[in-house]
Amino acid sequence: MIISVSAFLTHLAFAAAIFIVSVALTWFMMRRVRILDMPSERSSHFRPVPKSGGVAIVAAFALAALVIYFVADIARIDDRHFWGFLVTALLLAIVSFVDDINQKSFFAKVGTQTLCVIVMLVFGVVVTRLWIPLAGEVQLGWTGYVLTFLWIIGLTNAYNFMDGLDGLAGGVALIAAVFLCALALSQRSLYVYVTSYALIASVAGFLVFNFPPARIFMGDVGSAFLGFAFATLAVIGANLDQGHLSFYVVPMLLFQFIFDTVMTFVRRLIAGEKVHLAHRTHLYQLLNRMGHSHRTVSLFHYAVAVAQGLGAFVLVELEPRHRILAFIPFLLSNGLYAHWVLRRARAMRLV
Repeated sequence: MIISVSAFLTHLAFAAAIFIVSVALTWFMMRRVRILDMPSERSSHFRPVPKSGGVAIVAAFALAALVIYFVADIARIDDRHFWGFLVTALLLAIVSFVDDINQKSFFAKVGTQTLCVIVMLVFGVVVTRLWIPLAGEVQLGWTGYVLTFLWIIGLTNAYNFMDGLDGLAGGVALIAAVFLCALALSQRSLYVYVTSYALIASVAGFLVFNFPPARIFMGDVGSAFLGFAFATLAVIGANLDQGHLSFYVVPMLLFQFIFDTVMTFVRRLIAGEKVHLAHRTHLYQLLNRMGHSHRTVSLFHYAVAVAQGLGAFVLVELEPRHRILAFIPFLLSNGLYAHWVLRRARAMRLV
């Protein structure tokens, strides 16, 4: 889909304004609201660092979402779906911010996430159909509620788990949002397209201060919100936006995070470890502990995110029944990467 030059420039100006808001809010949270992440044996940093930067991401995004709601005439979804998305995302962010201060248990976090997803399901943000290999397009019925619940809870936690190095979660979010923006435009999913601008600008303003060496972290308020937002946009794009963007686009854009989380969870479960406890054995953490800097590890994941973005463009051009095949090269490459990291980590007695 081609948009007019004037519309494109308007969208860029909108993103620029949100970027400035995000920069200002991040600076304020860094200088005036000093909620510190104190180093511990599980940390990858060695000095206290403010961890409230996610508030700036959430606030800038919420402002942008409201502008879109009141100003946009074409890039819209049903009111109940919009408010279901925004209200539950803000609720999750608020509770996560409290958690950044009080350090609630993992089960308390999951309980909050469960409540938020249930509320959103009540608002009708649900996967109703999905292309499944050998079966074609399947109307999911009540199983759509189960799939939506597991998908959003899963990606919310995966993003939270992957926020452990300077610039990693923020940079990957920025790249994924840029590709999501372009893909949504190409498929005429206009609400996801414009909302992706909000994500791009909100995260970019924060990343100014988070790129290695980080001067502020996003905290759970930022990482949980980003995972929740990407997961929800996948559902909205596939079922509620006018262009019906393939549901598989977001899993492709964030495949490295999903793979690392699932691989680490399964490996720890088999080893008999308590999987709900914090640790430092994600693949990206092991890579850092081997001696690779925060910047090196983050830049590596940025490159992978770009490759996955290009893979997503290939995915949407395939016949719907063949789109799952686009994941095969990334599954194989991530498998080889995991094998190499774990082999070296065992040799260095890191696992």
